[in-house]
Amino acid sequence: MPRSWVWLQLIIGWLPVWALYSTLIFGAHPGTSVPGAIFAGARAVSCAAALGFLVHRLTQLRPWPYPMRASFVAVHLAAAPLYATAWVTLTIVLEAAVSRSHGVDAMVVRVPVAPFLVIGVWLYVMVASVIYARQAAERAAVAEALAARSQLAVLRAQLNPHFLFNALHTVVQLIPRQPKRATQAAEQLAGLLRTSLEEERDLVSLAEEWAFVERYLELERIRFGDRLQVTMEMEGDAERALVPSFALQTLVENAVRHGAAPRVEQTRLRVHASTGERTLRIVVQDSGAGADAAHLTTTGTGLARLRDRLRALFGDRGRLTLDSRPGEGFVAELVMPMRERTAG
Repeated sequence: MPRSWVWLQLIIGWLPVWALYSTLIFGAHPGTSVPGAIFAGARAVSCAAALGFLVHRLTQLRPWPYPMRASFVAVHLAAAPLYATAWVTLTIVLEAAVSRSHGVDAMVVRVPVAPFLVIGVWLYVMVASVIYARQAAERAAVAEALAARSQLAVLRAQLNPHFLFNALHTVVQLIPRQPKRATQAAEQLAGLLRTSLEEERDLVSLAEEWAFVERYLELERIRFGDRLQVTMEMEGDAERALVPSFALQTLVENAVRHGAAPRVEQTRLRVHASTGERTLRIVVQDSGAGADAAHLTTTGTGLARLRDRLRALFGDRGRLTLDSRPGEGFVAELVMPMRERTAG
């Protein structure tokens, strides 16, 4: 987090305390003007905020224990009155110096010190509680990020064998009928396997993803020949947009398996990518046999894993919608936030 943002948060956090303390001073001293109460409150709260850095250091030395320990409670029971005493002392000294410079009596020393000590203890509890809450939130965010990365790695590892199994099936089908073409397909499959195993990124550019899909389609064309016609269209900055690795390949593979494979007629496969409103939209449409969309997204399928990855990467900003009916082709639409690979 940028340092300027941290300071802004600290200032905003102390503003309500400043307003409350200024109001208390104005009420306790009928002869005090509003500006005078505001400036006196600012000086007192500044002292409390400065001592708050010591509280922050203590919370680092004494993190919140699980389970709770008596020594932890004892440390803070001792630190709270020390903080309050230091704050009251520092505030009195500062007010006395300011009052002497203006030739008036200090307001703070005209009231009992005990109420100030109570307020000091309350300030200590407030500061320590906020710091511990922030530390807990940071730990939760780190744990969530680690869990998300682990989930993405598992999903990616599950997706790769899913694709490779289907590609290997293509090679096996060619062995008894066209041994030479089967050898060619095996070499292409080895290249795809190498790329698949070496790819550890969760997000790649659409241009990189399409290059991988084209290599996959070369393998499938050995089996389908002219029966499979594919067109790809990218609008605007779509080719630089980041997409989950193997996302487009999963959609194209689904179209080939459920669109082209069951047919002897020619199947047209169209891929269209466009950008707008900070969103990337990819549509994969085929003229094939169609399928039951609900059946294709059951647990364990490539499309189901793709949806899980979208959820892990983008939350509710990424979605995959499917529209298909037997005999009427298949349409898959992938929508996600527009991101581009930064230089370096």
